[in-house]
Amino acid sequence: MIQSIFGVWDYVIMTATMIASVAIGLYFRFSGGKQKTNDEYLLADRNMSIFPVAVSLMASFMSAITLLGVSAENYYYGMQFAVINFSYGIATPIASNLYLPVFFGLQKTSTYEYLELRFGPRIRMLASLTYTLQMILYNGIVLYAPAIVLESVTGLDRLVSILVVGLACTFYSTLGGMKAVLFTDLLQSFLMFGAVFSVVIFASVQLGGFEKIFIRAQEGGRLNFNNFSIDPTERHTWFSLIIGGCITYLSLYAVNHTQVQRLLTVSTLKRSQQCLWWSWPVLSVLSIVTCMSGLSIYAVYKDCDPLTSRTISAMDQLMPYYVVDAMKIVPGLAGLFVAGIFSASLSTISAACNALAAVTLTDYVSRWFRVNSSHIPWLTKLAACGYGLLFLALAFVAEHLGGVLQAALTIFGAVGGPLLGIFTLGMFTTYANERGVSVALLSGMALTLWISFGGPRPAPVKLPLSVEECAFNVTLPSQSQPRDYFYLYKISYMWTSPIGFIWVLVVGSAVSLAWKQRQPWQAAGREHPDPALFTPPLARRLRARSEKPTVQCELLKQDFQE
Repeated sequence: MIQSIFGVWDYVIMTATMIASVAIGLYFRFSGGKQKTNDEYLLADRNMSIFPVAVSLMASFMSAITLLGVSAENYYYGMQFAVINFSYGIATPIASNLYLPVFFGLQKTSTYEYLELRFGPRIRMLASLTYTLQMILYNGIVLYAPAIVLESVTGLDRLVSILVVGLACTFYSTLGGMKAVLFTDLLQSFLMFGAVFSVVIFASVQLGGFEKIFIRAQEGGRLNFNNFSIDPTERHTWFSLIIGGCITYLSLYAVNHTQVQRLLTVSTLKRSQQCLWWSWPVLSVLSIVTCMSGLSIYAVYKDCDPLTSRTISAMDQLMPYYVVDAMKIVPGLAGLFVAGIFSASLSTISAACNALAAVTLTDYVSRWFRVNSSHIPWLTKLAACGYGLLFLALAFVAEHLGGVLQAALTIFGAVGGPLLGIFTLGMFTTYANERGVSVALLSGMALTLWISFGGPRPAPVKLPLSVEECAFNVTLPSQSQPRDYFYLYKISYMWTSPIGFIWVLVVGSAVSLAWKQRQPWQAAGREHPDPALFTPPLARRLRARSEKPTVQCELLKQDFQE
């Protein structure tokens, strides 16, 4: 489809990216504590600086799939999606002030240890297994997706690409631990920014001015920020993007183990909160520039759409096609772009290797086996290496899975809302019990997966496209659709997580109140729950309530002695 345009400088940039990432891993393997303890390997000795952690929080979930998908989103559906950045600003203080203090106060290696302390062992195992499956499926695809990009740009076989990236990532994350992951994320984030900025800047030069991007986008109806509809079947509206964006953000940045583990690598709660606050503008800037890259490409291909003219076969190929078609005249730009795309995948995969290793040793191995403490650091490194190799194996078979690729991405979104719901019930209520949250989680995930996978469902309607200036005649496809779809299948994907979240809150509350169960603190013989397990406003009330009887008992004791 696309001829190779890689030159010497492009290969130099790509090679330098891989060498630098591996070198960072080697440096942290042989410096400091040399990754001899689990505390250093998984949590960087809890003494990291704010800036690398803040950037890593963004890089962990901004994968190549995101960069390629968001640019195509804005090309074909307009800039309405950029509204989601407002939700990040709303959700950041919620995550920082209501959820993070609980995890930071407990200082547990695995996020799911909280669920056992609050509810019991069964819900911890259920949530942990859900997270593990979710991350394994997602990261196999994260490794596979950019390999297609590199193959289309350079002609390099995708299997070779998967091997190079997968092995490099597994190597440095296994050797260097969390410190290597955080500092490679920092390097890779700069390359991610470089990739999307290069597209915007080059398109501006090509069009004769930055303002031409917005003039052409306006003419094509792409500057569509005014959809305030409350209809849940409309794909993107202010309500769906802000509400759905808030729940999605909280499911990732407030309770997801991959992010919470990073937030525990600093020394104090205040510094951890600052990491979360600083990650917000970093995330939003990259998101907005990626949206603008889609508009930039639209401005160039406004009158000859590559997808409609069958020059490309999928929307996600749009950005790499532009790099090949237009940016090949400048040596090194294609290499910078591909390095940025691969960096997005490297940061996501390395984060997953380290996070899954922590969950495996804490939630599974240490729970089911008696392990010598001196062997735990080695087992953790073996687990990290094992997950990296597993992602590699999944990437090799991903091209044969067909529709399962999209299915795995859908699972990632569908389980986020229900998982956020059980943590919220645990932190914000005292009545929720293990029976209630278990029923709620299982039924909630069944509902969201049904909504996500059920069909047939209507295809999203693209904004108007043109092929008037194509070199050959092309017939525009019809976008007419039947209207007899089942209602749940017409609901926007942005509402899936909120539906799962609300379902878990309602069902979990109802079942817990109707089906009473002894709470862990009651089984331990305590009258009051541990305030450390609850969000700060509720924790203050619980402390005040538990202190009053103590004071009264002391007064009665003094009276009796007198």
